[in-house]
Amino acid sequence: MRGGCGAGIMGPKHLPASPLAAVTTRTRTDDIQLVIAILPEPLQQALGALPRKSLLEVIMDLGRPAQARFPEGAVALSEAPVAPADLDLVVRALGEFGGDNRAGIEGTLHRISAMRNRRGEVVGLTLRIGRAVYGTVDMIRDLVEGGRSVLLLGRPGIGKTTKLRELARVLADDLGKRVIVVDTSNEIGGDGDVPHPAIGAARRMQVACPERQHGVMIEAVENHMPEVIIVDEIGTEAEALAARTIAERGVQLIGTAHGTTLANLLQNPTLSDLVGGVQTVTLGDEEARLRGTQKTVSERKRPPTFDAVVEILDREEVIVHASTAGAVDRLLRGRDPGGVRRSPEGEAAVAAESGLLQVEEAPEAGLPSSPGRAAGGARIWPYALSPVNLEKALRELRLDARVVRQPERASLILSLRAREEDQRLKRILRATGLPLHSVKKNSASQIRRLLQNLFNVMPGVDGGEVTETVQETEAAIQRVIDEGMPVELRPRPSALRRLQHRIVARHFLMAESIGSEPQRRLVIHPQI
Repeated sequence: MRGGCGAGIMGPKHLPASPLAAVTTRTRTDDIQLVIAILPEPLQQALGALPRKSLLEVIMDLGRPAQARFPEGAVALSEAPVAPADLDLVVRALGEFGGDNRAGIEGTLHRISAMRNRRGEVVGLTLRIGRAVYGTVDMIRDLVEGGRSVLLLGRPGIGKTTKLRELARVLADDLGKRVIVVDTSNEIGGDGDVPHPAIGAARRMQVACPERQHGVMIEAVENHMPEVIIVDEIGTEAEALAARTIAERGVQLIGTAHGTTLANLLQNPTLSDLVGGVQTVTLGDEEARLRGTQKTVSERKRPPTFDAVVEILDREEVIVHASTAGAVDRLLRGRDPGGVRRSPEGEAAVAAESGLLQVEEAPEAGLPSSPGRAAGGARIWPYALSPVNLEKALRELRLDARVVRQPERASLILSLRAREEDQRLKRILRATGLPLHSVKKNSASQIRRLLQNLFNVMPGVDGGEVTETVQETEAAIQRVIDEGMPVELRPRPSALRRLQHRIVARHFLMAESIGSEPQRRLVIHPQI
């Protein structure tokens, strides 16, 4: 449930020695004194003896001693239990709580959440210290600067909202973009009608209650022409649908969701659509044999809403999946999703199950790798290309593919090379996650050559031999990826070896030709 509060489990009665120095050295703390001032006098005195820079929250539960919580543990602030009068004192100082049982202190990022009994009376309070932290997004700044939609994952209290706050400032102030923060319960921009300076020049749309968040997300796009929308805690099916609508309109989306890793988000039926969703597919006998799987498998349903996913391990370390589509496809094949571990010291690839270091792959959606799969009805959207020339090339090559008029119906996009930097095309690519292929000239002959390469069409070579070569190569690639060992292919003519090299390159692997004609053949090597 959104806005859930921690509650009164007693922790150790001493504070461990080392505060989180790496965080506090680059933190600007809001006026903690404003929070302390609304507490009962004995609790104010107890907090005066503790290191406030690393204070996370103060817990007051009826009938239990109050606690101060730090990254390293909890400290009891008194031996006397919290009385009803103590809670009333704090509540009167705050004024009204919203429908989500949250209140704030105007002009600050502090948040106070209430727990109530059946009669609606406050029986517990969580006073969370809000801070504006600068420098926390340096590790992922390259993702958002490139205009990519990014989803942040991590356990509660790890700093997701803090990062959203700074991303809003960086995008609005440093990059000069039109940024709108959809702020449920004033969680990102602080309490009051004037947003906190921590979000810079970003504009803020307040959301009175969590149930309205999805509606405000759509309203932001329709009414205020943003280039970027930032939203916290996407947690319902309606919000996931609103996020997809935003992405499909070409607006960059930065958000957080309930979940700690990409793998467990994919298992969440409500939110898996954010990363492409999952569908069950029944394979043919031959395809199942080549894949080495059962006939019923799980595959990604559609392009992800978010281009990249960032798993926040702690305040100083993240795992970046630069291609959500590629990571999800690997997970659904039973493989490690890979990713790059980043920290202030640098970055390193995440070790996969095979023991190899993996790097991020390009999205795998929509690119057919064999004539049989291409003939499954590839849908091509031409951008700045003649549909007539494209249809002519498809007829000449006898491909079971067709031209579509809307990008959302396509499985790949063909473009004129000179138009690859068009902003409209870039927005469409971000929204759909489709692969883009281009030609230098808008001619039927150039389009035909591109289609021959894409769909492995080889004039003068027996179609059955081409199909056999492609199937052998794809099966060998899967073995290389799964086992991490080189695989040697059968001898093939030079034309078919060139085809094999292209297929291998699509999977970001290396291949070399060995031997002499007519026994010359390829060896596919794993990533190193």
